[in-house]
Order: sequence, then structure tokens, then C-alpha cells
Amino acid sequence: MGLKGKVYRVVVRPALLYGLECWPIKKTQVQRLMVAEMRMLRWMCGYTRLDRLKNETIRKSIGLAPIEDKLSESKLRWLGHVKRRSVDAPVRRCESISLPDGRRGRGRPN
Repeated sequence: MGLKGKVYRVVVRPALLYGLECWPIKKTQVQRLMVAEMRMLRWMCGYTRLDRLKNETIRKSIGLAPIEDKLSESKLRWLGHVKRRSVDAPVRRCESISLPDGRRGRGRPN
């Protein structure tokens, strides 16, 4: 199980999380990632849903942290890279963009 967990950490998880650090993600998308990860882990270990094992038990046997934690770590790492850039960088210029004041009117625009 240790070797399978290591291959999962090195190959599969980075493919799942590629590019997610720089765009906003919704709770439903995070839930889908968690479901996909658990399906892969169960398949890798040879368990099915009928075995009625808890997710934490499977993760502990492989030695993996939840994908949600890794997603937040990668987002924070990316934010650190952005904050270290110069103020003139295109990524940093987006911070100074101001949104229009007020609310949009209801209904279809003219």
C-alpha cells in the first residue's frame, strides 16, 4: 500500500490539482474532487462501497491527507508567489482594479 500511495501522491494527485491554485473553485467542485479521489483510492486498495470502510481508514492505511487540504496548500503557495512579484507585474495589477459602484438593475438590459 505504501508504494501505491507514493505513486498516487507523485503522479495522480498533481494531475488532479493542476491549475486549480490560480482560479476560484466552488464547493461543489471541491466535493467532486474529493469523490473522485476516494473512488481512485478505494479502487487502488481493492475495496468497494459495500465493504463499508470509512474514508479516514482508507486514507490512514495509505498515508494520504485529504485533497481539500492539499488544494488549500497549493492556493496559499501560489498566493505567496504572486505577492513576491513586483507591483508592475500583470498578476499584481489585477489587485488594483476597482469594481463599479452600486448594483445592477433588475431584468434585461436595454
